[in-house]
Amino acid sequence: MSGLDERRAGFQRYKEDVKRRGKPFYPYAMFHDTVMSLVVVLVIFGLAVIWKYGFFGSHFLGTVLGDKADPGTRTFVPRPDWYFYFLFYLLRIFKWPESVFLGTVGVPTIALVLLIGLPFLDRRRVRLPSARPVAMVAAVLTIVSMGVLTWKGATANEALASEVIQNVPRWISDERLPPSAIPGVNLFARAGCTACHTYDGAGGSQLGAPDLTNIGTRNLGIQFQINHLKCPSCVNPGSPMPKFASLGETRLHQLAVFLEASKGKH
Repeated sequence: MSGLDERRAGFQRYKEDVKRRGKPFYPYAMFHDTVMSLVVVLVIFGLAVIWKYGFFGSHFLGTVLGDKADPGTRTFVPRPDWYFYFLFYLLRIFKWPESVFLGTVGVPTIALVLLIGLPFLDRRRVRLPSARPVAMVAAVLTIVSMGVLTWKGATANEALASEVIQNVPRWISDERLPPSAIPGVNLFARAGCTACHTYDGAGGSQLGAPDLTNIGTRNLGIQFQINHLKCPSCVNPGSPMPKFASLGETRLHQLAVFLEASKGKH
């Protein structure tokens, strides 16, 4: 008997066993899944309504709106929700600009493709854990790695261990920045500018954002830098860079002084 005939015979025995001892997936199990999904959706909707309108006395599920965001803050550390901590910590492992895509998109996508393809790759009918060592080891390693990454992401102290902030002394030395540029370089490191720009080998180039290591050699001027930070698309039509007018005149001037003092490594 060929493998195809064996599978057909096994499927026929399964159908006969279902008719004799149980109920088929459709419509019984499908109906139960549909009802349970509806219950979950209704619970989520109910919690959303309670959160939005503050029933039962107060917004005990959390406030609707918090304080207005300050893009120039030097103390706030953005963190994701707990279920993204594993991905949050992957960014610390794949910290170089060339490998960010691999850590944030490549690894999760590969894992998802393997998970989707598992039923097609492993077609054995044996379900005992002891008879499936490869699958069990893979499952345990996945659970452990996700747990470790989530814990590491939850306990990571970004405010003290920020690698960008640790680069500031090196930048001051390499660029020989004057004392007047020190407030600007600290603000540059803490305000997240290196999320898009690179500076002296640090940061990541996003959406075509230029390297700013030697931006000062262009002699654009303090006022030009301030105007560009206030409204990039006004100075450079089509620029995807967001506006930073909310930083205020003092901070904008500090950043402008720092940028004009950045003449490249000496």
